[in-house]
Amino acid sequence: MSGVRDPFRRALLAIAALFCFLGFQYATWASRLPALKARLDLTEAELGLLLMACGAGAAVSFPLVAVLMRRLGSRRLAVASAVCLSLVLLALSVAPNYPVALLVVACDGVAVGALNVAMNAQGAALEAAYERTAMARLHATFSAGSLFAALLASGVNLATTDLATHFGIAAALLLLLIALTRSGLLTEETGRPAEESSPAEESSPVEEPSPAEGKSGRRTFVRPSRVTVWMGLAMVFGTVTEGAMNDWSALYMKDVAGAGSEVAPLGIAVVSVMMVLARLFADGWRSRWGDGLVVRLGSVVAGAGLALALLAGGVVPALLGFACVGLGVAAVTPCIYVAAAGRGTDALALVAAMGTTGLLAGPAVIGFIAEGSGLVWGMGAVAVSAVLVSLCATRIDWPRPAAGSRDEGEAVPVG
Repeated sequence: MSGVRDPFRRALLAIAALFCFLGFQYATWASRLPALKARLDLTEAELGLLLMACGAGAAVSFPLVAVLMRRLGSRRLAVASAVCLSLVLLALSVAPNYPVALLVVACDGVAVGALNVAMNAQGAALEAAYERTAMARLHATFSAGSLFAALLASGVNLATTDLATHFGIAAALLLLLIALTRSGLLTEETGRPAEESSPAEESSPVEEPSPAEGKSGRRTFVRPSRVTVWMGLAMVFGTVTEGAMNDWSALYMKDVAGAGSEVAPLGIAVVSVMMVLARLFADGWRSRWGDGLVVRLGSVVAGAGLALALLAGGVVPALLGFACVGLGVAAVTPCIYVAAAGRGTDALALVAAMGTTGLLAGPAVIGFIAEGSGLVWGMGAVAVSAVLVSLCATRIDWPRPAAGSRDEGEAVPVG
């Protein structure tokens, strides 16, 4: 990172590496689920429970992550959780039986929850320190990490099908990535990359004043504010929309729109491509119009576009509607993370946990609706969920637009 002179750019690249790291790590083991299923001799139900263990670990990590954020700060927590996620890959590759695999994947979920909060806190701190938008582009690099993981999985499988070899290579790459970029991460005290901070500044994070602490210094439970609750609800509905599109779009294309087996996967592809493209340019929109308008307008575009596609029926309307969803929801979670980070680590951890819950539970709820009333009604619930994001967004105190910069709209290189 020392080769990049501009401090904003250096920090941007380091934080982008965290997002890329998380996408790469998750996609690495998810891409080898068939091999895990075969090695551990799992049923479909057991495999589903394995996936749920990861989401459950992330969802329940909120109390622990909030404490760790206050004690370690986002930089140290990001590095520690990244190391843990690298070791999880190694442990999963040698897990001797199903119960151990469940435990390892649950630990993976907790570490994912920790890194998710830490890296978004870093992104919000970057925007605050330099008054330049960056969060949407940072979220785009998560998808880039998933793509890199898929390419690595394909390449390794050409040489060997051994799970330990694949995960060992992936873990080594992840540890190398965090070692090369950790010095560029921001310290809470200075808002500057760690390599520009003095050892004294970096040694101990400054704890944020919190209404949950009494005169004795002990923390007491305080209910989240109404604004934080609205942020959490907006995050839930936003992640429900994202998760449901990933899980149900291909089935809708095949069973309802009548697409062939070679066309049905394009539903997921359209959503993913539009989200990545929109996130590369969304920071410019945020600077011009503000986060609140971007979220409100985007979620309405997503909900209305999908609803019209469902009413029209057919393959082409479905693809256009899915494109509207990808375009509309792309900036929702980045903007909510920035707003939550502005209200403190507890708010950020709670909102992140609620988002994980929506991502975990949303597709299942859509499945229940589809089972009882049909998949069209299930996808209609996704459209309603997108519109509900807009309604929740009207109750959130959004930060003022960051000042314009030459970096707006540029892609973030990762590596």
